[in-house]
Amino acid sequence: MSTYRQLQEIRLYYKFRSVDVDRYTINGNYQQVMLSAREFSHSQLPQAARTWVNQRLTYTHGYGLVMSPVNSVTSDGLPELYIKDIPPVSQVNLQVSQPAIYYGEETDSYIFTGTSTPEFDYPLGDGNAFTKYQGKGGVPIPSIWHRLAYAYDLGSIQILISNYFTNSSRIHYYRQIQARVSHVAPFLRLDSDPYLAIINGRLQWIVDAYTVSDRYPYSEPVTHTQNATEFLQEGNTKHFLDSNINYIRNSVKVLVDAYDGTMRFFAIDETDPLLVTYRKIFPHLFEPPANISPEVKVHFRYPQDLFKIQAQIYLAYHMSDPEVFYNREDLWRFPIQVYEGNEQMMQPYYVIMRLPEEANAGFILILPFTPVNKDNMVAWMTARSNGQDYGKLLLYEFPKQKLVFGPRQIEARIDQDPQISQQFTLWSQAGSRVIRGDLLVIPIEQSLLYVEPVYLRAERGELPQLERVIVAHGKEVVMAETLAQSLAAIFGGVQPEKEVPSAAGETASLAKSALETYQKAQRSLRQGNWAEYGRYQQELEKILQQLDRSN
Repeated sequence: MSTYRQLQEIRLYYKFRSVDVDRYTINGNYQQVMLSAREFSHSQLPQAARTWVNQRLTYTHGYGLVMSPVNSVTSDGLPELYIKDIPPVSQVNLQVSQPAIYYGEETDSYIFTGTSTPEFDYPLGDGNAFTKYQGKGGVPIPSIWHRLAYAYDLGSIQILISNYFTNSSRIHYYRQIQARVSHVAPFLRLDSDPYLAIINGRLQWIVDAYTVSDRYPYSEPVTHTQNATEFLQEGNTKHFLDSNINYIRNSVKVLVDAYDGTMRFFAIDETDPLLVTYRKIFPHLFEPPANISPEVKVHFRYPQDLFKIQAQIYLAYHMSDPEVFYNREDLWRFPIQVYEGNEQMMQPYYVIMRLPEEANAGFILILPFTPVNKDNMVAWMTARSNGQDYGKLLLYEFPKQKLVFGPRQIEARIDQDPQISQQFTLWSQAGSRVIRGDLLVIPIEQSLLYVEPVYLRAERGELPQLERVIVAHGKEVVMAETLAQSLAAIFGGVQPEKEVPSAAGETASLAKSALETYQKAQRSLRQGNWAEYGRYQQELEKILQQLDRSN
């Protein structure tokens, strides 16, 4: 987030509120990306510029977004930006035809469009570009009586006496997307993380909505479970702690257009009895699943808030033996990791990977488990977000007789590695702050791969740069400049035993095979298919060894 802000906020009044994670097919490759909307923040205007005209008529919207892949950086350790700048410049096959953001996460005030005052659109050279709103959003206020009503309702005499209004003027309010959705459907509980998507060239917000109840028979409220407060407060899920809900279904997806504020409520779980009732009360509010276009559906993801609640309940309810359950003999907990020098509870995260015994990689949400009072890994749970498999939960347990290192143990091994520890000390002595990012746990067949980025930031600076990537697998811990180098060091240590080719034709064939294998490995790396990447690295090592022997 801080890197995006330093590189791409462009002007002091723009703000990146949050970074979202999604996946796109980019230039033919299925990739995971990070993206963030560049919204306008009136609170960041200089005090002298906070006039009524500026805040209500001139500065009406944000502009564009920034997008970068999750697994690629520049040679300077900064994000490789797929979409950047104002107006948006795209380096890939994703184009934004309407970059203006009138409705978003930061837009918490009302504004007017269609007035005689030009709207600021974006900075252009030494000046500014201006625009007039052409959308259907907002409420028309063509007469003095409309303005009188809003002046009274909003407590602003300026709405009544201003001479900037015309017959085509419109007022836009409830522009904050969660507040907007809540005013239409207050009976739905909303996810804490709306996310941005580029759909047919337009910027659209996707909001996960839940039906909830605290009266489901024989169901334990999530707030009564162990460490619920600690886990749900981290990651902004604390709004579920103010009630004793014991029933929750992600039955509705809401699509909000960032330009005109149009909302579409899609019923994605027509078997939910609460949603069935709401649809009878509001027959025109919810659209059936058949109305969801493929371009929209491909961006649906399993929501983190729901997954966290389900994982929280499962800490105890994975025990199927009544006696074991009663005695709480096999309680689990969420792992502890080191983030920016502090220990904290690990949160679920999205990743593209191929699950064990699956043919293709998919976009999944994943979270590991460890036993209570121990740090070794016992299981990991995942939720799928692709096509017909959307919403399926899977649990992978490790054999109880086998020790599998957990995140806290891996963090300790990183701390104890003499080369890594020495490098951290040298950076700190040179005046840089070492920032250890989120530790990712990536299952590969019957083992685990751990990946942790290492950033450097000057003591008085705000721009962190990716300096190293730590990878741990089995008993190996490696730190290198790039993820590819770390993975090559981990998986490239196989010593092959094959016949040495003698003919020149065989040598040429091996060279071609090495190039093809390298290209396959890089493609697997971009797609997040770690198992395939490791296999290709081992295969490449064998080919190179054969080439070396043939010379």
